[in-house]
Amino acid sequence: MNIYFECNSGISGDMSVGALLDLGADKTKLDKALSSLKLDNEFSYEIKKVSINTIQATDFNVILPHHEHLGHHHHHEHRNLDDINKIIDKADMTDNAKNLAKKIFKIVAQAEAKVHGKDITEVHFHEVGAIDSIADIISFAVLFDDLNPQKVYFSTLMEGHGTVECQHGTLNVPVPAVCAIAQEYKIPLKLTDTDGEMVTPTGIAIAAALYGGEKLPQEMIIIKTGSGAGKRNYKNPILRVFLFD
Repeated sequence: MNIYFECNSGISGDMSVGALLDLGADKTKLDKALSSLKLDNEFSYEIKKVSINTIQATDFNVILPHHEHLGHHHHHEHRNLDDINKIIDKADMTDNAKNLAKKIFKIVAQAEAKVHGKDITEVHFHEVGAIDSIADIISFAVLFDDLNPQKVYFSTLMEGHGTVECQHGTLNVPVPAVCAIAQEYKIPLKLTDTDGEMVTPTGIAIAAALYGGEKLPQEMIIIKTGSGAGKRNYKNPILRVFLFD
């Protein structure tokens, strides 16, 4: 059994988690892993079906408490890669899932280090880490490990253009961390006329962690498809994932 990520509408962490849940990966494993983090005061999450252009997709939504916006979130912003690895080590998940989660985070941290001219130990996960990245990446690793496909394929990652607002101010799309990961791991990007960010650092880090560069077979027998809902407001924000023989 193989898996194919069709990234015609880009890729992000939450879309990837939603797509694997939609595909039938074990939600109870995700619940167990996230509750074992003991970060309940920092986030909650909901999983629901939504309709995008009349197509059913699964939405994975990390919810940050309201007090985040009132200046009490300072302690979230200073987790470095070592802190995040400790959180992953304590989580109730398999060693394979832990290794994948650490690999994805390291890819993002290396890109951020390069972009900001810092050592990897100095990179603090604010934009990338805040807590929703921890939830997205750990959830993805648990669900991917549950499906345990033999081979992984990705389409070309479609990306938008323009600018996006973030912690560092206004950034051009593709954002610098996405460019750094695409360059380092030779991941094909296709720039489209969609206004806005379609590929997030977490999304492309997932692709980098799993991408073997192999071309999709010309024929496939589809076992199942899953659709993960994106939250950006563009034409068709769905990540489709296929299990196939």
